[in-house]
Amino acid sequence: MNQPLLLQSPNQAIDLINFLSRAKKMDEDGVVRFRAFGDVLAVSVAPIFTSSLFADGPTAIGMRTIKLASPTEVDSVVLLGEVLQRLPKAEESLQLELPIDHKPASWTGISAPRNGWEAVVEYSDEQVSEWAKKGIKDVAESLPDSVGGPVAARIRAQIWSRPVDIGLMLPGAAAFAMAGLGFLVKGENVKAYKNKNWLRLSTSYGHVITRESTRIS
Repeated sequence: MNQPLLLQSPNQAIDLINFLSRAKKMDEDGVVRFRAFGDVLAVSVAPIFTSSLFADGPTAIGMRTIKLASPTEVDSVVLLGEVLQRLPKAEESLQLELPIDHKPASWTGISAPRNGWEAVVEYSDEQVSEWAKKGIKDVAESLPDSVGGPVAARIRAQIWSRPVDIGLMLPGAAAFAMAGLGFLVKGENVKAYKNKNWLRLSTSYGHVITRESTRIS
């Protein structure tokens, strides 16, 4: 059994409910990773990810951090649905009892850099939102009703791998994750950071981490 996480306020539980509900809409059977070493908890999801670390396709990891009421150590991957069932109780008691660990998805084995990020550019929230909308439209127009699962997955991967900013080789998957997870804030620019072939989009609501696109268009 995982050690309970002690939240600071009911608002933190509500915030997690909203964040993880958005993630579950994007991946119905998805998992969430809780990681803390001290009083800062990182909560990570991946609305888009490849089936293996060696597969050709985009992976976009969305992350929010919250301050815990007491230090703890946890590194656990659990089902989104099971956590959402427990969060209303945490809103009252401020203790979040994590479910038993679930078999990790491929993206949970990715270790993005912690340090060394360099700010490179800023985008308006409207620009990132437009990139996300265009990708969603392209996916809808490219998937006939008769297309099977593996073919559909390949088409989605191709579309979300396309760079929306050629200069940074930023894949559309990052814009989709920023919009879908509720990280875009009206009037707040989205800051882009780079670390070798890693890219990060950040606002006050959260971060999306991905690798550079390897596609030209």
